[in-house]
Amino acid sequence: MKVIGVVPAFKEETRIVNVLRAYLAYFDEIVVVDDGSSDRTAEVARMERVHVLRHAINRGQGASLRTGTLAALKLGADVIVHVDADGQHDPKDLPNLIKPILEGQADVVLGSRFLGVEATGMPLLRRCVLKAGRWFNILALGIPKKVTDPQNGLRAMTAEAARRIDFHQDGKAHASEILRCVTRSGLRWVEIPAHIIYTQDSLNKAGTNRTSDAFRIAWHLFIGVFTK
Repeated sequence: MKVIGVVPAFKEETRIVNVLRAYLAYFDEIVVVDDGSSDRTAEVARMERVHVLRHAINRGQGASLRTGTLAALKLGADVIVHVDADGQHDPKDLPNLIKPILEGQADVVLGSRFLGVEATGMPLLRRCVLKAGRWFNILALGIPKKVTDPQNGLRAMTAEAARRIDFHQDGKAHASEILRCVTRSGLRWVEIPAHIIYTQDSLNKAGTNRTSDAFRIAWHLFIGVFTK
């Protein structure tokens, strides 16, 4: 099977080379989507053996994943993997992420920070916000309780699943929207333990207080889901 990684990137000039080189060992091809970065993210990525697409303006991670997933399908992917550009996803998890699909046991595989593999450097506030987000997904969106980490951006899917997962959120609410699509579509899905690595660099970029992000995500989901 042809496995293609999709890497959304925004202002990752200083980190993306090392991240891509680590991922290249596990993917047949990689599609990087530079989401309107003002730095040299796209230019630096083009120096590696990857496909680079670029949004003219910053549209959001969800939009980047949509662009990258469509590109991966056009490149003939059998399996598509969503991974971050900031180095928080451990490349060593990728074989276990893809394995259930290669063995015909699942159509979608989701990474989880809460299945026995302790995240490195996760702030307590981040953990609390993620736990609260899980209950929002359960109570407001009807996502099954057995999903332990709805906001994890590490996921793999078959090409057919990618075509069936019709998500529209441009921003960070895409993770919950994708999960809602998956759990309501009849697709076979599983979670696997994923080691997430938080560094001071990545925390500084994202901000350690994600409470405001959580409210923004909830609002976007409300607008996108409940006003249809």
